[in-house]
Amino acid sequence: MLILALLVSFVFFLLIGVPVAFVLGLTPLIAFLSQGDIPHMLAAQRIFTGIDNPVLMAVPFFILAGNIMSAGGMTQRLVAFCNVLVGSFRGGLAYINVVISMIFAGISGAAVADTSAIGSILIPAIKEGYDLDFSAAVTATSSTIGPIVPPSIPFIIYGVLGEVSIASLFLAGFIPGVLLALSQMGVVAIYARKRKYPKGTLVSVGKAFKATFDAVLVLMMPLIILGGILTGIVTPTESACVAAFYALIISIFVYRDIRFIDLPKIIINTAVTSSLVMLVIGTASIFSWLLASQEIPQYITETVIDITHNRIAILLLVNIVLLVVGTFMETTASLIILTPVLLPLMNEIGVDPLHFGVIIVLNLVIGLTTPPVGVCLFIACAIGDVKLERITKAILPFLLVSVMVLFIVTYWESLIMAIPRLFGYQPLFFSG
Repeated sequence: MLILALLVSFVFFLLIGVPVAFVLGLTPLIAFLSQGDIPHMLAAQRIFTGIDNPVLMAVPFFILAGNIMSAGGMTQRLVAFCNVLVGSFRGGLAYINVVISMIFAGISGAAVADTSAIGSILIPAIKEGYDLDFSAAVTATSSTIGPIVPPSIPFIIYGVLGEVSIASLFLAGFIPGVLLALSQMGVVAIYARKRKYPKGTLVSVGKAFKATFDAVLVLMMPLIILGGILTGIVTPTESACVAAFYALIISIFVYRDIRFIDLPKIIINTAVTSSLVMLVIGTASIFSWLLASQEIPQYITETVIDITHNRIAILLLVNIVLLVVGTFMETTASLIILTPVLLPLMNEIGVDPLHFGVIIVLNLVIGLTTPPVGVCLFIACAIGDVKLERITKAILPFLLVSVMVLFIVTYWESLIMAIPRLFGYQPLFFSG
C-alpha cells in the first residue's frame, strides 16, 4: 500500500508540472498519510539528516566560484586562450566551446553554470557564419563535461551517499571527461567540413603569449583545487572554499573585473541556487528512506539476479533505466533516490562503487541535454533564441557519441580505474 501510494503520487505530481523538489517532499507526505502509523515529524528529521553533512558544504562554494567566474572577465580570458589552441581550425569557435568547457569544468563542477557563462559568449557565433541551432547544441552538450571532469558536484553527492572517496571519484572523472571532449570535437570536425564553417586565422606569437599570460591565473584554479585534495593539504570542502576565495581575489584585485558593489548580487544568486540544490537533497532523502524502509533495493537486486546473472546484460539494463530517468528528472534528485537502490545490485555483480559512480553520473548528466527536462538544453535555447525542436535535432549526433562514451565507461572498467589506482585507490572488486 505504501509503495503504491508513493509511486502513484510521484508520477501524478510530475505529470501536472510540480517542481521536482516539491514532488520529492509531497510524495512521501502522502505515503505517510496513507500508512497512518508513521510519525509526520520523521519527514522533517529526514530532510535535516539528508543535508547534515559537512562534505555537502563544498556544493555552495563551487557554485560561488563558478558565479564569480561568470560575473568577471575570466570566461573571456579563457575564450582567448582556447582560441590560441584550436581557433585556427575550420569551425574553430565550436572547438573553442568544447575546450573551454573542459577548463571551466575544472573550476565550477556544474553543467548549468557552464552553459550560462560560455553560452552567452559563444552561442552568438551565428554572426560569424555558424548555424544557430548547431551553436546552441555544441554549448549545451559540451557543458555536460562539467559534472564529469573534477571537481564535480554530482561526484560529491554520490561520494556522500555511497561512502566513496571523493578524491578518487574526481580522479576517475578525468578519462571519461577527455573521451567526451574528443568525441564532441569529432562531431564538430564532421559538421565543420560538411557545412563549410569558417576557418580562423593563426594567432601571432605576440597575441598567443598575451592570451596565455592573461589566462594563467585562471588556469591555475583547477591545479590548486585538485593539487590540494590529492596532497591531503585540504579536504574537498576546504578546496571549494579555496577556489571561491581565489576566484574572488583575482577578480577584484588582479583582473579588476568585479567591484565590491557586485558581491551582494553574486552571493544572492549563489544562495538561491545552493538552497534549491539543498532542498532537492533534503526532500530526496525522505524518498530514499522510504524506499529503503520497504526493502526496495533488496527486492530489485533479487529480482534482477533471478532474471539473469549476466553482468553485461545487467549493466545494459541499468544504463537504459538511468538514461530514461535522466530525461525527465533532475540529476541531484535522481542520484539520491537511485544510488541506494542500485548500489547493492552493483555490489552483487562485482561492480566497484567508484566505477559505478562514474557510470551513474555520466548517465544522468546526458539527460541534461535531452527533453523534456534538459536544463542545459533550455538555457541554450533561451540564450540563442532558438526553438526546442531545432536544437533537439541538432543535438542528436552529440547525444549519440555521448552514449558511445557511456558504453566505453561502462564496460572498460580498467581504463576508468587506472588513474585512481595510480594514486592508491584499492578496488573492492577486480575485473578486466
